[in-house]
Amino acid sequence: MRIAEMNWMQVEAHVRGDDRAVLPVGSTEQHAGLSLAVDSILSERVAAEAAGPLAVPVFPVVSYGFTPSFVDYPGTVTLRLSTLCALLTDILDGMVRSGFRRITIVNGHGGNSPAHGAILEWLDRNRGCQVKWHNWWNAPKTFAKVQAIDPVASHASWMENFPWTRLPNVASPAHQKPMMDLARFQQLDPGAKKALLGDGNYGGLYQRPDEDMLAIWDVAVEETRALIADGWA
Repeated sequence: MRIAEMNWMQVEAHVRGDDRAVLPVGSTEQHAGLSLAVDSILSERVAAEAAGPLAVPVFPVVSYGFTPSFVDYPGTVTLRLSTLCALLTDILDGMVRSGFRRITIVNGHGGNSPAHGAILEWLDRNRGCQVKWHNWWNAPKTFAKVQAIDPVASHASWMENFPWTRLPNVASPAHQKPMMDLARFQQLDPGAKKALLGDGNYGGLYQRPDEDMLAIWDVAVEETRALIADGWA
């Protein structure tokens, strides 16, 4: 159930019986040969597939996030951290005003994680509300499935190469890229980071069989659905 497929009267009626909602959050940043919108595509899709059978509304994905390390890659857009925090809390304000009180944020971009602190601060001003912050790709069951298939997995590697994040007529390299030195990478400015990283893959294979990817996806959807459905205080 997507908010984009509802009108205000349907939302008003819905929240009388269920005050849960989902907000997917992603980013627009380089992902080697994959779509620049990988994080947004995946967070929105896993949220929609997870929430669908529960009839829990899913709000439109926040497609921009905090990604200052990649700004030298054309097409990457970053928000200031303060802007992202303000944007997310403004959205939460609107959701609460509409009657939602139990909100799951399905985050698809690791760089957005510092904004979770702003959500905790927001909860102090909005007593009676509950917010779960869910990094879907490294949630326990999903990440365990990734590691079971191939422990060499990273940003822009095979683990983000789903049928719906690939681009037509763009072939994935067949080799396994060596893992980069993350500690060194984090010390560098964006231009030096691009020079070190090259195409954008942090390390690992660029693609694995769709059978592997769909197995991961099934776990991710089920794990996200369980979080949306249960475990509220």
